[in-house]
Amino acid sequence: MTWLHCIECGDRYGGNEPRYTCDCGGLLEVRYEETPSRSDFSGPLGVWRYSSVLPLETADSVTLHEGGTPLYDTEKLSDEIGVEIHVKHEGMNPTGSFKDRGMTVGVSKAIELGIERVACASTGNTSAALAAYGAAADIPAVVLLPQGKVAMGKVAQALMHGAHLVELDGNFDECLRIVRELADEGFFYVLNSINPYRLEGQKTIAFELLEQMNWEVPDRVVLPIGNAGNISAIYKGFREFYHGGIIDEMPMMTGVQAEGASPLVGALQKSGPLEPFESPETKATAIRIGDPVNAPKAREAIGETDGTATSVTDEELMDAQVKLAQREGIGVEPASATSVAGVKKLLNEGVIDSTETVACVTTGHLLKDPDAALEASGDTTKADATLEAVREALD
Repeated sequence: MTWLHCIECGDRYGGNEPRYTCDCGGLLEVRYEETPSRSDFSGPLGVWRYSSVLPLETADSVTLHEGGTPLYDTEKLSDEIGVEIHVKHEGMNPTGSFKDRGMTVGVSKAIELGIERVACASTGNTSAALAAYGAAADIPAVVLLPQGKVAMGKVAQALMHGAHLVELDGNFDECLRIVRELADEGFFYVLNSINPYRLEGQKTIAFELLEQMNWEVPDRVVLPIGNAGNISAIYKGFREFYHGGIIDEMPMMTGVQAEGASPLVGALQKSGPLEPFESPETKATAIRIGDPVNAPKAREAIGETDGTATSVTDEELMDAQVKLAQREGIGVEPASATSVAGVKKLLNEGVIDSTETVACVTTGHLLKDPDAALEASGDTTKADATLEAVREALD
């Protein structure tokens, strides 16, 4: 049995109708009557291995076999940066990002609720995942995008999977505002991270990470922050296992934003309210968000685990993107590399200790944004089609 709990006032709601926030305006999260047990988990590594702690009660899951993503031990990168780093590569999901974890649960819940149409605002990855899972469920999907601000690889994915894309002359935050207003009018069911059911799928990153580390809790988990849903979800996963007695400590949750879109970092540094960025700008398009809707949950995740947040420049994150690819063979999009760039910065500042074990979550695949990859890694060498010309080019 599950219900929705308001993190602000504590009010409780049933799960039999679409609801995104409490009547008081607070964010909602899914709660369960029973605590999890390791004996409940069965099947291959993936989201639905943890069905006993997911909020689906009647409908069958809509799945593309998401989750089960690899955890890499990055010896060369760890030696270069100066701390032990493990990389959980969420870009190895079906549509190339962690958003698939949320969509398998969110779209399945939509079916259970009898929803006829789903929608999202997106910086790209959400649109690709929504379109793919909407296609698998045979349910129409609508996407609002900021015009000219989304990597074309992600736009192509959403179009190929049959979503109806509408590009707006505005930023992501404006797209999300309009999607939410239309949802209130009954146009569709929103599957952005304001939807508490979607975040339940993303908490399985924490579950898998623990299993892959043989139930040893890393000292710190570091990941990018855009709309702040993922850090909130992963924290919730660890918290559920902690309260269930499966683990006896919590990792320090650490979020990294791009400098040009870092309102949460600014709020935490000043211990004050979040001041949105009206015109966020960064090459990390997946986290180009100026007013993260899940900021209250993210602040709880960071505060309750003695974690922290920092921002990195585009140059720093692109350097980390290249190092991941060329030192370890791990190809990620720019936003993903903020986690590694953040580790390097925090280590240099003395916030991270060199004795820590750090798990970095990389959220999207390199091919999500090939233009950015080309910009970061350089150009090809041109030569005539002769042996002598090629030998000279290689010399």
